[in-house]
Amino acid sequence: MGLNKLVKTQDLYTTTPSYLTVLFESSEYPWEMLPKINKYAWSLIEKGIDGYTAIATGVLVGENVKIYPNVIIEPPAIIGSNSEVRPGAFIRGSVITGEGCVIGNSSELKNCILLDKVQIPHYNYVGDSVLGNRAHTGAGTICSNLKSDGKPVVIHGDQDYETGLRKVGGILADGADIGCGSVINPGTVIGKNTSVYPLTALRGVYPADSIVKETNVIVKRKTI
Repeated sequence: MGLNKLVKTQDLYTTTPSYLTVLFESSEYPWEMLPKINKYAWSLIEKGIDGYTAIATGVLVGENVKIYPNVIIEPPAIIGSNSEVRPGAFIRGSVITGEGCVIGNSSELKNCILLDKVQIPHYNYVGDSVLGNRAHTGAGTICSNLKSDGKPVVIHGDQDYETGLRKVGGILADGADIGCGSVINPGTVIGKNTSVYPLTALRGVYPADSIVKETNVIVKRKTI
């Protein structure tokens, strides 16, 4: 696909936990999921998921989930099996994760989806975002979800996509890896298996299989 700036759900994510399949398949673009997360999470909690246990009203966790002390989880929230929620994490509701995720110390999440094996391990903010399988954010990375002028977020790719949403954070495809201290500006899309250097201010749509060295300096990843 070269350096095409792909933004459709099917171009960014290959697999999802079975309990998220309907949500992903019914959304042509990933940001279309954001207004649906709260209702969808509550519906899953009410129906139940095999092997998952309610640890509080509106909070459902899978098997072998490790939750450290001093964690706050507000409903609705679903934490996938074999995940880890480290000290000081604040899950502000409308959060659904896949399996094997790490939600790091002093990290804050709200209205977001994490697929399998996502790592947001240290001092991260993830709001109004979708993070693909094995996506990783380095320490201090922030998903900014609100424009300074408060206007609806526009996704700037090969064309402009009007989301109609006031809040859109980061859209990270499968395997996206963001360096420490980076800022993902509202409505930024990072393609599959793309890596970003630390301390980068990200804006717009970045292609798959690339390395982002600076905001507008992108090179194709070499295959070995």
